[in-house]
Amino acid sequence: MRELGGTPAPAGVFQNFREFADARARVRELLRTADHFRRIALEFCADEAAQGTRYVEVTFTAASHGERVGSPEMPLEAVIEGLAEGRARYGIESRVLLDHSRRRPVERLWRTYKLATRYDEVIGLGLAGDESHPLAPFAEVFDAARGAGLHLVHHAGEAAGPASIREALDLGHTERLGHGIRVLDDDALVAEVRERGIPLEVCPTSNVLLGLVPSLAEHPLPRLRAAGLHVTINTDGETALGEEYERLRQVFGYGDTDLADLARASITASFAPAPLKADLEAEVGTWLASPPAAP
Repeated sequence: MRELGGTPAPAGVFQNFREFADARARVRELLRTADHFRRIALEFCADEAAQGTRYVEVTFTAASHGERVGSPEMPLEAVIEGLAEGRARYGIESRVLLDHSRRRPVERLWRTYKLATRYDEVIGLGLAGDESHPLAPFAEVFDAARGAGLHLVHHAGEAAGPASIREALDLGHTERLGHGIRVLDDDALVAEVRERGIPLEVCPTSNVLLGLVPSLAEHPLPRLRAAGLHVTINTDGETALGEEYERLRQVFGYGDTDLADLARASITASFAPAPLKADLEAEVGTWLASPPAAP
């Protein structure tokens, strides 16, 4: 950020979602050229590869950048180019999901949907942002996206309660739930999400930073797993995925088998091609069977 003329936000817990979103907006405003977007995508791949990541699904809000730089095509194409270079350099496979803020007009989501259909690297569409804004006004777009073969993944059940999850399921046709931790507020919904096998993209550290849970030790992750839900671990914030796994080991006492189960759940929940999923699952099995590294 400093190189581009910005000032990093101070570390610590955000007071609310608006403060979190404003911090992200300050970063977004610094990105102005194709080289900026290409570099971020490439450096993202480098960081992920350094942790041992082999496959990523990148969520990108092309429309928010497009309104600032003139069109969404430039930032999206630059990100796709950066990810392609990351694949060539680091062997990390990637796909792109385009998202849309709940606060923004339906017309912008229609444009994002049409943009998504033009690029093979874009495999899905989703709704994110402040969950106090309902999904219902966007339902027609998601019907069209579903008909076009795009995957659908919506943030729901993070700050808002079970009603936001119900909307995501019934009106948004969501295939995964971004966060979804508030599902525990409704026993019937827990049963439905479990029976339908809808994966939850749980982001423990992010939930703490946004003040949704007081501390990592009080996070509902163990209860979500105990309820038999399809739980995956994600970042959605300031941490790397490897750090998330290590924190779960430290705070909840998870062993290698627990972490391998969570990794396998992520592979199953992904939209990766079946042969790649099989390779990734085999690699998790190899890791689990390997003797522990010397301290």
